[in-house]
Amino acid sequence: MDSILTLAAFTGETALYAVGGIVLGLVAGIFGVRAISSKALASARSQAEEVIKNAERESEAIKERASLEAERKALERQQQQDAEIGEVRSELKETERRLTKREDLIDRKEETLSEKDQHLSKATDALRAREAKVDDLEKRAEKLIEDQTTMLQKVSGLTMADAREILLERVEENARHDVAHVVRQITEEAEEKANERAKEITLQAIQRYATEHTSESTVRTVAIPSDDMKGRIIGREGRNIRAIEKATGVDIIVDDTPGVIVVSCFDKVRQAVAVESLEKLIADGRMHPTRIEEIVAKTRSEIGEKIIKAGKDAALEMNLRGLHPKIIEAMGRLTYRTSYGQNVLRHSVEVGYLSQVIADMLGLDGTLARRCGFLHDIGKAMDHEMEGGHPKIGMDFAKQYGEKQEAVLNAIGGHHADIPATTFYTPIVMAADAVSSARPGARRESMDRYVQRLQELQDIAMAETGVEEAYAIQAGREVRVMVNADRVNDDEAYLIAHNIAKRVSEEMTFPGEIRVTVLRETRAIEMAR
Repeated sequence: MDSILTLAAFTGETALYAVGGIVLGLVAGIFGVRAISSKALASARSQAEEVIKNAERESEAIKERASLEAERKALERQQQQDAEIGEVRSELKETERRLTKREDLIDRKEETLSEKDQHLSKATDALRAREAKVDDLEKRAEKLIEDQTTMLQKVSGLTMADAREILLERVEENARHDVAHVVRQITEEAEEKANERAKEITLQAIQRYATEHTSESTVRTVAIPSDDMKGRIIGREGRNIRAIEKATGVDIIVDDTPGVIVVSCFDKVRQAVAVESLEKLIADGRMHPTRIEEIVAKTRSEIGEKIIKAGKDAALEMNLRGLHPKIIEAMGRLTYRTSYGQNVLRHSVEVGYLSQVIADMLGLDGTLARRCGFLHDIGKAMDHEMEGGHPKIGMDFAKQYGEKQEAVLNAIGGHHADIPATTFYTPIVMAADAVSSARPGARRESMDRYVQRLQELQDIAMAETGVEEAYAIQAGREVRVMVNADRVNDDEAYLIAHNIAKRVSEEMTFPGEIRVTVLRETRAIEMAR
């Protein structure tokens, strides 16, 4: 333990000596550093003074340069301002020169105007004097005319109103004669030039296209093997006939006529469905409502297929492309539509070919004309379902289903002159339509309608002044008109024919054309005794 305490005491003394040495070293170092710092500070101060002096010298130099630059710029601005002032002065001098020149010109104009004013005053005075003289002459002329008129009235025994009326009547009569003569001359010249060419085109068109048949009609009666079949068609309490009428939308007429029953309907497609269904039911022998519905549904489907096939066959026959399926279907429906006994689909095909031939001969597009002629009556496929005439209905229908050519649409809507023709193809279709409708055997009409048309022709002809008799001949294709030779001259007879033809065209509906012939003759009669 003692040895340990002795060692600890020795160690403590040693540590104290060491600490004291370190403190002495630090004090000596601090004095050394302070001496060195004093020298460095003195050196830094001398350098800083030198830098300040240099900076002051450079600042003075910069100030001198800036002052010189400012004086140079001020001098340049002064020179520029002097130049601008000089330009402004030059412009002012030029403006002053122009103003002086304009003042001189205005002064000369004022002098000229003054001279003209003097001349105008003199001319006005002369004109006033002349007007006074003219007024005096007019008064004297009026007095002279009045005296002469009074004298003429005394001599002629007519008042002024009577004389004016006589003069107007003579002028009107002379003008009417002159107009009739001019109309006759112009029309004859035009007909001489156009008739031969028109006849040639029409005859060649007809010769180049000839149909295999003239007309056909849809079936309206159904033959039955015996009168007992009528009872089966009617059914118990009429259930069978009611089922047929309800399924087909037609009227079945069962009367005392032996061997047939009549099917009546304004829609020829429904009528065809009913006729074929009845024929199948009669051939099958089974007749009850369920069987009727089955047969009618099957027949309607078959008729629909026939319609589409007929439309496609017609379009293929006409070699037309790009027709919408709805348009093809509508054209197929025309196979069940007739007009005066003429099948409308075959009529459309015929008009298409005739239009092409006429267009080719006139140097136009035959393909486009064929399309116009083929589609011209498409409105008849649905005109019984809509209000309006078939031309407008057909034009709207074709436009709705993709027909964009103006010539085709105008031909459909204007082939009966319902709208003005905007292309050459519309009158071509009108001519082809008339040729197809008017050729012998193409159409037929009822006796009542035929008699009515003849009567209308005669009434229109008899309404003209100077007509004594009128007769419709050649099945209504011509009307012969007899005029009074004493009241109507040759030129007026031609004018009467023109007026009758115009009224017939505007007021009557007929296929083809009607010739109007006016006859004027003078008969000299003497009795020999």
